[in-house]
Amino acid sequence: MIICPVCDHVQPEGTECDVCGKRFPVDAAGATPPVAPLPELELTPHAGGRDAVNAQPLPELDITRLRSGPDLPPQVVQDLELTRSAPTGDLPVAVLPELDTGRAPDDGVRTAAPLGAVVCRYCRNVQAQGLLCDNCGMRLPRARVAPVVVAGKPGEDNDWMACPSCHTRGRPGRACSECGTRLVEQT
Repeated sequence: MIICPVCDHVQPEGTECDVCGKRFPVDAAGATPPVAPLPELELTPHAGGRDAVNAQPLPELDITRLRSGPDLPPQVVQDLELTRSAPTGDLPVAVLPELDTGRAPDDGVRTAAPLGAVVCRYCRNVQAQGLLCDNCGMRLPRARVAPVVVAGKPGEDNDWMACPSCHTRGRPGRACSECGTRLVEQT
């Protein structure tokens, strides 16, 4: 792409600008200037692949490389067998008298599964059904735990309510301390 230095028009090719008529320099039109080769550079690459280099080891270096692979003889461990253990023979099996292996007799009474809305413990979304929260996608608890109600003095804790946006406790008629939403009692 060629950009005109006068009017900033962009065009794919040409020797002059299509908008203002400015003539482009020769190198901007795609022609490359001639490159003179340097005389000290070799122009032909080595095509022979990897050649062996005759290098003498340095006398101050200690050659401590360990031999590995087929150079080392395999060592056999006499008492080690990885496929099975030694036979144990017949051992007496003692029964524990205090261990009860049975179940309690069935009385027929079953605990009823809790019904109703479930509150997500992550985003506090109230949802009537489903295993995953519709709001945040986290797994909902299986059983709904009934809130513990503690009787207090009149006017002390009874006039607090949860914010509909962020579920922070606040007083009705005032703004939420966290998000600023107006807390209005629903009737």
